[in-house]
Amino acid sequence: MRIGELARRAQVSGRALRYYEEQGLLTPDRQPSGYRDYGEADVETVRRIRVLLAAGLPTSIIAEVLPCMVDAAGPGGALAPGCPELLPHLEGERDRIAAAIADLTAAHRLLAAVIAATPAMGATPGACAPADGT
Repeated sequence: MRIGELARRAQVSGRALRYYEEQGLLTPDRQPSGYRDYGEADVETVRRIRVLLAAGLPTSIIAEVLPCMVDAAGPGGALAPGCPELLPHLEGERDRIAAAIADLTAAHRLLAAVIAATPAMGATPGACAPADGT
């Protein structure tokens, strides 16, 4: 199938598919005319890529783990590592995401405190007036 058909079936843009190819996540065959030729399995591959992206993994990690991912039991399109060697990569990414969440939570608290400390309108006349007095 051509890129437009895969994009429609996988519910992604052709641009996203070209990006996945650029990152080594998809490897379509090429027709003599240069057109990309995708197989049925590529629909599932794109779904898996989308799940892993939504889980916060960068494409460099996805390229490493994608070949070993399998469908997990149960609904929801969940994935599972097909081999235990992937766990350190996935745990490292989970820990990186947890640290980013902690940093954002701290920033959120600080910004909320700044907002909460803002005086009522008119309480400090001229505090926001331009320096030239206009």
